Amino acid sequence: MPIEAALIKPVVDALMALFRQSENVQLKRNAEAALREAIRELLLANPDENKAAARIAIAKAAGILSEDVVLAEDMLQKHRATKASTRGKGTAHKARKTAAKAPAAKKAPPAKKKPAPKKKGTGNRE
Repeated sequence: MPIEAALIKPVVDALMALFRQSENVQLKRNAEAALREAIRELLLANPDENKAAARIAIAKAAGILSEDVVLAEDMLQKHRATKASTRGKGTAHKARKTAAKAPAAKKAPPAKKKPAPKKKGTGNRE
């Protein structure tokens, strides 16, 4: 029996190491996909910063240390800085400039309103 146990343990350890390695490969693959999605999100006109930050954190937690992580973090930082510096600078509160008015045609004066005829009342006569 001890000989069989001595042979089985290295085989089981090797299988467990391969299993862990495949999990790590899958984890890194998922983290790289999340990083690509974060960069894609940050390229949108109105990106969701929290979603992008979460995806960047997933990539960092998986141990991905590449220029893509640095690029995504830089894009997120620049977007937040741009958003903060342009806040409150909208044109909604500014008055519109009117175009030069063209000479308008003479309008007919409004017709005079006739007073409404008084209704003869049917008062309470007893």
